[in-house]
Amino acid sequence: MEYHFDFTSVMDRRGQDASAIDAVGTPGCPGAPKEGFDLIPMWVADLNFPYPQSITDAMTGRLQYPHLSYFGTPKGYIEAISWWQSTRNGVCDVTEENLGYDNGVLGCVAAAVRAVAEPGEGVLINTPAYIGFTSVIDNIGYKNIESPMTVRNGKWYMDLDDMEKKIRKHHIRAAVFCNPQNPVGRAWTKEEIREMMDLFEKYGVLCISDEVWSDIMLFGTKHVPAHTVSDYARTHTVSIYGTAKTFNLAGLYGAYDIIYDPYLRDRIRAIKDRTVYNKGNLLAYYALMGGYSEMGAAWVDEMNRVLSENAKMIFECTRDEFPGVWAAMPDATYMMFFDCREWCEKTGETMDEVLKKCHDVGVAVQDGRPFRGEWAFRMNHALPTSRVAEALRRMKQYVFVN
Repeated sequence: MEYHFDFTSVMDRRGQDASAIDAVGTPGCPGAPKEGFDLIPMWVADLNFPYPQSITDAMTGRLQYPHLSYFGTPKGYIEAISWWQSTRNGVCDVTEENLGYDNGVLGCVAAAVRAVAEPGEGVLINTPAYIGFTSVIDNIGYKNIESPMTVRNGKWYMDLDDMEKKIRKHHIRAAVFCNPQNPVGRAWTKEEIREMMDLFEKYGVLCISDEVWSDIMLFGTKHVPAHTVSDYARTHTVSIYGTAKTFNLAGLYGAYDIIYDPYLRDRIRAIKDRTVYNKGNLLAYYALMGGYSEMGAAWVDEMNRVLSENAKMIFECTRDEFPGVWAAMPDATYMMFFDCREWCEKTGETMDEVLKKCHDVGVAVQDGRPFRGEWAFRMNHALPTSRVAEALRRMKQYVFVN
């Protein structure tokens, strides 16, 4: 069936409960634009595209019934996930037994850490890192043991030697792995993941793999689920997925995990059950079923083509027009991470000044320092290409001026 989707119209989300728009100008968020500039939201990791009609149809179909009662798992939910994982990722053995519901990725991360490590112990994480991970590890009483990634030939890589040193020194029992990686947009290869898993096997480390970005693959890149690379990976990985990044459904707070080892699965489920919070959201189930459909798959494929064009345009503009600023060409996600060290050292500007110049002209990028990027900002390019082009024009004219 042929579908037609709109990735060119500019969504006006003002006053529609979108933090990316309504929170701008409040403490801890990008500053409001100066008069004469409209807002281009490029900070929160959500979409500036309308999700496919199949999601609206699935939710409104359920809402025709005038109640949202206590409920069990809706018919079709598990089948939808099984179909999606088999057709998108080649994972053909997702069952009701190894599938678990989560009220969000971070809740599952917290439960998995608690299942294998004692409070006060360290959890290994590669940096730059998503601030949600480092915050939740701190908040539940564990220590972030950070292993900085390295850059070679314009790409980000894990530093396995450093990771091994940290594992040995801190007696690591759990590691949080971002696959694909946010904020740098790196899609890990099968060989890279296998080498990491071999290291984890050597020391008995559990891999908590955030795969929530796995649908956002650019330039035809294929996602490699972490649990598929070895026998050890299959039994020592907690794989966490969701629809928030793929379909802009973060407001429904729904995710799911795949855990194959029965003992590990039982421990994590027991911890989640004791917290009480981890109960399903009925509309999140229906939204997932609407997204995990033939229309949803076609929509994701078309969006990824648009995002690939955006990423290429941003990379080339940064390389050619922003002296002293660097970003890697991403393989996945709609986030890019920019290093401004050379620019700041050359001009004497601080990162606060760079960010303010961006925000003043409506380019609402996100401070990269909480992600462990000392001279960095993060940019979301999940917008119509015309808006990305306008953001780059403003940055060239007002921010990174030769």
